[in-house]
Amino acid sequence: MAAVRVFRVTGAPVAAAATAATRVAVRQGCAALERAVGHYAVPASHNAGCAAVASPRRHGQCHRHRQISSSSSSSSIFLAGRSLVSVLNRRLGPRRRVSLARLSIRADYQAKPEGEPTSLDFRVFLVDDDGNPVSAWHDIPLHAGDGLLNFVCEIPKESSAKMEVATDEAGTPIKQDTKKGKLRFYPYNINWNYGMLPQTWEDPSHANPDVENALGDNDPVDVVEIGEREIQMGEVVKVKPLAIYAMIDEGELDWKLVAIAADDPKAPLVNDIADVEKHFPGTLNAIRVWFRDYKIPDGKPANRFGLNDKPMGRDYALKVVEETNEFWAKLVKRTTPKGELSLV
Repeated sequence: MAAVRVFRVTGAPVAAAATAATRVAVRQGCAALERAVGHYAVPASHNAGCAAVASPRRHGQCHRHRQISSSSSSSSIFLAGRSLVSVLNRRLGPRRRVSLARLSIRADYQAKPEGEPTSLDFRVFLVDDDGNPVSAWHDIPLHAGDGLLNFVCEIPKESSAKMEVATDEAGTPIKQDTKKGKLRFYPYNINWNYGMLPQTWEDPSHANPDVENALGDNDPVDVVEIGEREIQMGEVVKVKPLAIYAMIDEGELDWKLVAIAADDPKAPLVNDIADVEKHFPGTLNAIRVWFRDYKIPDGKPANRFGLNDKPMGRDYALKVVEETNEFWAKLVKRTTPKGELSLV
């Protein structure tokens, strides 16, 4: 499965033309998009603002914004979007033309806490801007356009509560990890924003030949975001992937993607691992040491790292991202057994 995109038509041209003809045009455009990527049809009830095909998870329902999942390349998705624009413009006429630039990738979600923090019942759910529940793992698209990825923050920087997306609970909310019925905390604060990449999965049945044939840890790919701002729990942020570590935790492969928020002041300066060393000197090694040693105060052995104990650059990181996205796609299609994981 290729990168999942979420599109919408923005701006006044379509909104101002909320007529029956426009609604037909949108449906025809969505049909063209479907033909290009070979996926789900769009219900006839879609309104004029909708310009995306139905997601497999919500097939048959009508939402303003829809996901597309396909086996085609991102270039095919781009051409599909262009087909949609072409259909819209033929129907709307010259005075209400839209362009491909008006097709934007959605990244507007809100965190909805429930329960008391630092309690066993505390959960952070995500909703979209219409208030619809959203799975942090399954519904938020991995790719955010322009080479960026969506990052879901689980643990804000300079905090110690061990929060994580509950992959075995319906809706996959963020919760605090537990051990023997007690809430878990790191022995000291984590110095960076920490979270996960949606729509990725480290397959526990896949032995990675690059990393000692280690099996995946059954979780989404972890992200260490090195920007200056404290990102809030449940916040969805577009990030630039920069490097990656292959951590081995009790024999399981646990990727750590190093990234920076796209709106960070230093983001324009960093595009790959060498830039991180230049503009964030010592940070990559500090990340390795932190994740190597954080279990030692609890009497456990240090974690190890594959790939000669070194971080890999952006290209390698993107290869891991795409591979784990493919593993996730097989999981949600049930090509791979889901075990106790929640797919809703």
